[in-house]
Amino acid sequence: MRRISRGNDCPSREDANTSRRSGRLNEGPLRAESASSWLQYLNQREPEPPIFHPNMSLARRVALSSVRTQTQPWRRLYSSTELDARKGDRQRLVVIGSGWAGFGVLRGVDKKKYQTVVISPRSYFAFTPLLASTAVGTLEFRTAIEPVRRKGVERWAETVDFKDKSILVQSNLATELDKDQGGEKFTVKYDKLVIAPGAYSQTFGTPGVTQHAYFLKDVADARRIRQRVLSNFEKAALPTTSPAERDKLLHFAIVGGGATGVEFAAELHDLLHDDLPDLYPTQGTRSLVEEHARITIYDVAPRILGMFDTALGEFAERHLKREGVSIRPNHVVERVESGMLHFKGGEAVPFGMLVWATGLATNPFVKSLKGIEKEPAHQARILTDAKLRVLKEGGEAIEDVFALGDCAAVKDGPVLPTTAQVASQKANYLVKHFNSGDPDRTTDFVFKNFGALAYLGGWRAIMQGESQNIKGWAAWVIWRGAYLTKSVSWRNKILIPTLW
Repeated sequence: MRRISRGNDCPSREDANTSRRSGRLNEGPLRAESASSWLQYLNQREPEPPIFHPNMSLARRVALSSVRTQTQPWRRLYSSTELDARKGDRQRLVVIGSGWAGFGVLRGVDKKKYQTVVISPRSYFAFTPLLASTAVGTLEFRTAIEPVRRKGVERWAETVDFKDKSILVQSNLATELDKDQGGEKFTVKYDKLVIAPGAYSQTFGTPGVTQHAYFLKDVADARRIRQRVLSNFEKAALPTTSPAERDKLLHFAIVGGGATGVEFAAELHDLLHDDLPDLYPTQGTRSLVEEHARITIYDVAPRILGMFDTALGEFAERHLKREGVSIRPNHVVERVESGMLHFKGGEAVPFGMLVWATGLATNPFVKSLKGIEKEPAHQARILTDAKLRVLKEGGEAIEDVFALGDCAAVKDGPVLPTTAQVASQKANYLVKHFNSGDPDRTTDFVFKNFGALAYLGGWRAIMQGESQNIKGWAAWVIWRGAYLTKSVSWRNKILIPTLW
């Protein structure tokens, strides 16, 4: 579809993208078939210095060499024993979670007024809209990461004592000898607390999902998916693998027709049809991909992308089907076994890899919090007032405690989607609240919808705005521009378009 005819001495743009993505997929040198005209990409390990190709452009040199400068910010600003000594006359702002909401607060607050500490099981912020791209090698994993190690350590928040203004924390850095007992436990005091731990992937209690499916909520998930895709192709390419086994290995099933599931299907389609056919042996007159690989999206709803306008959803479905992606609506998964999906009604479908993208479930930490108001529904999110203050069970706001992101909702307010856009806007609102020095006069939070985007593959996307819907190539340009603009560090602002 995207092939461009060319002379013998001029590689096409598609071949360039193919070489780039193939090199990143293999986490090292490019395969011999595509390496003759292009540079070898860096291995991800930080201690190794960048290796520059003699003909590399200045922009690429800057992007790659800037990775070396990231070692400084990754060093911790202070240890836990120095917190009190370094606090001075500032208030201590503790943020639970390093996602869109928590990271937004950490970046924006005035460091002269607040000593910021983050409590999170991971030492980085994950740029979730780019996870699907990293999972298939379009982008490198580091483009979806921003470090927060300076502000805390890798740890879990267990409980909060709102009266004592303290948090019981458990380190997740247990050694091999004591991992069965867990990490060390200690308490962290706060003057102001922001609860933003995010949410977990929703499995609806379906048997076998956690054992046999892959999720896509973190960079670690994207890394596991990439490794599984490559492993399946390597095994399918073996001469001893039967055609039936190849069909199973190269069937990539996706449960969930929302934005996450559709965008991963689109990125995977681009990988299979633009990059991999030339890298694996052919079967007769057709490549291994053409003969055996297929992508299927299963969803319980009658159509995919239900959060978008009907016309946009139908456009997306037509485009994906035209590209060869199978869409199976009205399918309810009953259980998952190793290599087999079982649906209600008795249908069973073999698969080589299953990605589960069915929405969000309540974070266990949120479930453990006592004495606060929560939604009665299955999500059981924390309820706040319009100033994002956490409410006690009686309806009174708890002083200096706030909740935002996927784990929280405004009581009696409009129902908002659990998206990065909502979390970011709440974080910006709270930052203004903290930095103003006059919180009692802060106006209520009001969400402004700037639209929703979804990538469909083949340089096509859809965009739903307040007054106008856009689809096709123009929406794809907006999609890329929007996420490039939202990237945080200058390193990633340079690196992402370089790799695209």
